[in-house]
Amino acid sequence: MNTINETNFQFPNQKSVYKGKVREVYNINNDVLVMVATDRLSAFDVILPRQIPFKGQILNQIATKMMHETADVVPNWLLANPDENVAVGHLCEPFKVEMVIRGYMSGHAAREYKAGKRVLCGVQMVEGLKENDKFPLPIITPSTKAANGDHDEDISRENILANGIVSESDYLVLEDYTRKLFERGTEIAAKRGLILVDTKYEFGKTKEGKIVLIDEIHTPDSSRYFYADGYQERQNKGEAQKQLSKEFVRQWLIENGFQGKDGQQIPEMSDEKIMEISNRYIELFEQITGEQFVKATTKDVLNRIEKNVLDFLSK
Repeated sequence: MNTINETNFQFPNQKSVYKGKVREVYNINNDVLVMVATDRLSAFDVILPRQIPFKGQILNQIATKMMHETADVVPNWLLANPDENVAVGHLCEPFKVEMVIRGYMSGHAAREYKAGKRVLCGVQMVEGLKENDKFPLPIITPSTKAANGDHDEDISRENILANGIVSESDYLVLEDYTRKLFERGTEIAAKRGLILVDTKYEFGKTKEGKIVLIDEIHTPDSSRYFYADGYQERQNKGEAQKQLSKEFVRQWLIENGFQGKDGQQIPEMSDEKIMEISNRYIELFEQITGEQFVKATTKDVLNRIEKNVLDFLSK
């Protein structure tokens, strides 16, 4: 099956291209950005050697849908989706922090809590919580936006301001937008029988100085979901939660001795494992959006993307 590992387009008036872990971003005339979602899979800040069929389409279409469903509470960068794997939006200067917000004590927070820590990114976590318990109030635990695939690192609000990474006036907006998006995301998830556990948002500033949401939103790569049905019963019994996120990939890697640490080998990913992951992503799409996933044609996929973007730009 044809998957998208990388792209090397040369669009009219192209000024530069930035290649992230899973997305490639083309700067057109210092005015708009063309973001291509590849089928690369990253975990523990490492790009895995094989691509996942339809993953890019799934992430792009979830993010696009969620941008539309939250645009009334927080402005975003999106202008158009000329292709199933492409989003086009305003050129923005990204803030060098990711705004992580957690409604439940899961994932990284749970690992830190288990290790005895009660302060995460300068935020106090209450005593007596079990893994996957709900926090009394959602907590914001930012991380620095790593360059060149390095590990993102936890950082406190105080350190962000003290180091001048973000101005205080801008940071207050980021916090406000983060809480508003999480509240709306929680409402959207509840309608689909899900709990939005935690997520991250990225923001940028337009040339006019407006702060907007950029990148992805409420996708399984940026968010963790639980199934609402049976959540409390599982907590009461001390059972693992049934969840929708990329965590199943991380758990498989951990079970096979890989957490992105020096000297560790990425386990072999068989064709069966690749298709299993692809099917899980399709399940995620359908649960999160409430819509049936329609596979885009993958024949000459790069030509398809290039043609659709060129058609859009010519208008």
